Amino acid sequence: MSSVTSDSTMRVESKDMIPWEMEKRLVWDDFLCEPKLGTDAVASTSTSLGIAYQLANGELKYNITCYFNKEKSWGLMRTDYILAHEQAHFDITEIFARRLNEALQNYKFNRKGFKKDISQIYQSIISQKEEFQRTYDNETDHSRNRRTQYDWLEKIEQLIAETEPYSNYP
Repeated sequence: MSSVTSDSTMRVESKDMIPWEMEKRLVWDDFLCEPKLGTDAVASTSTSLGIAYQLANGELKYNITCYFNKEKSWGLMRTDYILAHEQAHFDITEIFARRLNEALQNYKFNRKGFKKDISQIYQSIISQKEEFQRTYDNETDHSRNRRTQYDWLEKIEQLIAETEPYSNYP
């Protein structure tokens, strides 16, 4: 199996990683890393979006993963309000996992160039996700702008609903 990143291919919680699930919201006990001091941040969420793929009987098969990394995530100020901001970072990663699934479902298979094509699709989605995460933090001032924060939470909730058709990614 070729892979662009090496993540597990199943949505199974482990000691270090939590797969995204609509029914499971993060809790502060999921944030296991020691808080980073000497920074303006009061919390940090580490997520990953991965893909593994293979060619089986001439057909492209792929697995997408969207995880929260417990060992790299931390919270210094542990309020429900800050937790909602951090959950939104995880939700954004899920939105882009769904967009990756959509892009791969719409991909016209090219036997000679599929590895390069998938890599380009993946890199494009990752770039979009990172820009979206930066914009979220910049516009909310890392949750300090409460009105904008609430607007973003609504926007993210709407995007989760809009991408629902692509939520059952392999």
